[in-house]
Amino acid sequence: MDIMERIQKQVDSAAIVLYMKGTPQFPRCGFSSTAVKTLASTGVEFAYVNIFEDQEVMQNLPAFADWPTFPQIYMNGELVGGGDIIVEMAEMGTLKGEMENATEKFNNK
Repeated sequence: MDIMERIQKQVDSAAIVLYMKGTPQFPRCGFSSTAVKTLASTGVEFAYVNIFEDQEVMQNLPAFADWPTFPQIYMNGELVGGGDIIVEMAEMGTLKGEMENATEKFNNK
């Protein structure tokens, strides 16, 4: 399996996947920390991938969905964007609903 197939498998493995620097318990950059706090504030479960644990993922993820920075958030296999996008969604009051919809859709596959 090549790296793009492996990333696709990760993205498809959960309703919501956060690619981040570090872990939710120990984020290793401010943007990843903000993304974790924002997602966690909804109470909806999400998966994560620590890009520091896999250099191939870290090097190839920006090309996967043509998004150059980390963190990256995927819902139901689709790139939502980076931390700034989910912060905006939270401020608009749409993040929790989108996450709940993604989880429901994923669970009903």
